[in-house]
Amino acid sequence: MSIDTENSECLFCGAGFEAQIVETHRTVAAVPDAAPVSPGHMLIVTLRHTEDVFSMTPDELADAMEMIGILKRRALNLDPSITGFNIGANCGVSAGQQVMHAHIHFIPRRGDEPLKGVIRNKMAY
Repeated sequence: MSIDTENSECLFCGAGFEAQIVETHRTVAAVPDAAPVSPGHMLIVTLRHTEDVFSMTPDELADAMEMIGILKRRALNLDPSITGFNIGANCGVSAGQQVMHAHIHFIPRRGDEPLKGVIRNKMAY
């Protein structure tokens, strides 16, 4: 299955996005975040264009959770310094969502490393 290219104005549906895909799992794909807040920061993106996590189907949500497990196992095998993970989604402009295509952030953490700003332009919260 490939990314929905019907919405050519969407960053995740546009031409060239498929080349960034690291892994696919049924209805979702994993790609590196373009502005990572930590080494190994990935995005789990729906192959179908839909606005946010709340509009994902039950199958897409289940596949995303399985992808999180796949990425976790891979990350821990590659980097034993990882001690935790941040998993999350920004839904809506006011929550910091910049690409209006459903995606979940997968952010490996190491020790006490500070986490760079996760929601750009919302750092005063």
